[in-house]
Amino acid sequence: MLLIFSLLAAFGLAAAAPAPKIILVLGDSVAAGYGIDVSQAFPARLQEKIDAKGWNVKVVNAGQSGDTSAGGLGRMDWLLKNRVDVLVLELGANDGLRGVPAEVTKKNLQAIIDRTKAKYPKAKIVVAGMKTPSNMGRIFGREFESIFPELAKRNNAALVPFILEDVGGVEKLNLPDGIHPTAKGHEVVAANVWKVLEPILRTLL
Repeated sequence: MLLIFSLLAAFGLAAAAPAPKIILVLGDSVAAGYGIDVSQAFPARLQEKIDAKGWNVKVVNAGQSGDTSAGGLGRMDWLLKNRVDVLVLELGANDGLRGVPAEVTKKNLQAIIDRTKAKYPKAKIVVAGMKTPSNMGRIFGREFESIFPELAKRNNAALVPFILEDVGGVEKLNLPDGIHPTAKGHEVVAANVWKVLEPILRTLL
């Protein structure tokens, strides 16, 4: 009889445990951890930082190598079937590399934010800024880089000014292709995001 009561009590405690807050990282090859194990990519590094604090938060990595803003938008209906408390929007780099007009990229990213907010009005948004290589041209680069602060301002979202800060262009922190971060590079990327993400999580817990 005592065993039954103990099992019932344990079940009751488990059933009463709050569901974790969910961070959805919607991104491209950077989030996906191109060229390294996904356990070394920055979303996994964010999870490590969260776990170290003992917070009930789960990071869902929806990174897909080669993804564009349009591709991310096309995945939203499926991704939003599960609750989202924080959206980390890390898309746009491949748009820039392909010369997609900045207004098109911004429109797609705005649509991603709109769909997230329509389904989960209380969701917090983190916009990850990117830059284009200099060979894309100064005017295009300026227009592209302005997308991210403009989105953050328009949506009252948090902004990571440049997610590859202190990584982009640093040879030892990138794979031989000179574009994708190494495991060490991802540690820096995670630190860049964490500076912005941590204060948001504190408001949710």
